Amino acid sequence: MIWAFGAVLFWLLAMALNTWLAARHGASRAVQLFIPALFGITLLVLWEGLVRGLAVSPVILPAPSVIAARFAGALPILWTDFVQTILKGALSGYLIGCGAAIVTAIVIDRSPFLQRGLLPVGNFVAALPIVGIAPILVMWFGFDWHSKAAVVVVMVFFPVLVNMVAGLKATDALQRDQMATWSASYGQALVKLRLPAAMPFLFNGLKIATTLALIGAIVAEFFGSPTRGMGFRISTAVGQLDLPLVWAEIAVAALAGSAFYGAVALIERGVTFWHPSQRGRS
Repeated sequence: MIWAFGAVLFWLLAMALNTWLAARHGASRAVQLFIPALFGITLLVLWEGLVRGLAVSPVILPAPSVIAARFAGALPILWTDFVQTILKGALSGYLIGCGAAIVTAIVIDRSPFLQRGLLPVGNFVAALPIVGIAPILVMWFGFDWHSKAAVVVVMVFFPVLVNMVAGLKATDALQRDQMATWSASYGQALVKLRLPAAMPFLFNGLKIATTLALIGAIVAEFFGSPTRGMGFRISTAVGQLDLPLVWAEIAVAALAGSAFYGAVALIERGVTFWHPSQRGRS
């Protein structure tokens, strides 16, 4: 119980420090980075202390130290799974799905018929459960990363499409009338006015799609995969009661997802620096 008591005490002290820093120095960039880092460390310490203090079985919940040791010992396996699932399946499907959604949105924007016909179908497809479409796509495209990329394409296509279509409609009548007054063609109005106005909407969809891409690629591997991949590894490790390896794979997915989201958010900041949502950010 000493471990549990020490972990709870550390939690209380860290929370008090975080509260004090947020109240006194919340505007500082260093403090803004330190507070979430300290919060994450506090969670790990609390997790470690409770698991050790309460003698929780590693099969139910391994301690962070055990997970870290398993992580360090399985780096070649984790890297192979990362390449197979994230770089091949998730990233390729993300790029294909988002690119196709942007092009389709521009085509739909010029056709009221497609707006009325395709978007409702898109909403229907987007509501389909991944556990239903993943086995079908695995049978169609095989057990390698191609089927996982196909699942990711289906998952990211319609969220990005809906946001992009909404973004293309974001300009007001005065702006469109001004472009018409200047005798601007559709292409000129699209490049100079409508695409820039659509960027905040597009990046909302792209950021949502980052998490969907990882989820889709990992879950799809549960329904058929070669002897590598994060979903495959999680499934087999659970069967072998190797829970530290399962949590190590989860940690890799979480880190990859955070980095993926952060990269898209960083690009968004550079592209939409003029938008009110970006003002005041350093």
